[in-house]
Amino acid sequence: PGPYTHEFRSGNWTLPSMAVEVAMPEIPRFAMYSGVMVNQLSWTMQRSGLLTASAQLVAQGETVVSTSQAGTPTDLDLLRFGHFNGAITRNGTALGNVISAQITYANNLDRIETIRADGMIDGADPSIAALTGQIELRFADMVLMNQAIAGGPCELEFAYTLTSGESLTVTAHAVYLPRPRVEISGPQGIQASFDWQAARGSSPARMATITLVNNTEEY
Repeated sequence: PGPYTHEFRSGNWTLPSMAVEVAMPEIPRFAMYSGVMVNQLSWTMQRSGLLTASAQLVAQGETVVSTSQAGTPTDLDLLRFGHFNGAITRNGTALGNVISAQITYANNLDRIETIRADGMIDGADPSIAALTGQIELRFADMVLMNQAIAGGPCELEFAYTLTSGESLTVTAHAVYLPRPRVEISGPQGIQASFDWQAARGSSPARMATITLVNNTEEY
């Protein structure tokens, strides 16, 4: 089966929720978290190692029991991307001299903290999403500096591709860069950090598109 292409687009005011069980069978303690939504997802691109992302979640409530409420779990076939499979492009052209890049997508969930007898929150409403990050590079050309001075946007694409065909591509359609401070701190090469922020693009009319290609038919 597969491969299957999954496309996720920013800009939806209705976000999915799920239930998550955290199991500690030796104790035993099984905590079921209901109404779980993803508030923030972040990761760092670098030269080596495996890709590891951090997810910040918001849940409506917690129920703790001594037996599992999730049934019999099944094994998950995990196939991880490596940082050496990563690439960064700017307006379709490979961006060179990059040492590391940090990417954060935040839904900026607004917790509805009303007075309730059960102590739970009413839920969480999505507000204005944000796609931000930082690019650290060797200061060897004026490509990003010229853009920062001019104040115009560019399209940045952060991609991972495995030889077996799986891929993950995050495209920020309109990225703005601040003018960085360039320091000469020693005899080594000069580095510059750009704290970038994405905005809603004109074509397509959204902030970001995430494309995942794998052998999972649906989510």
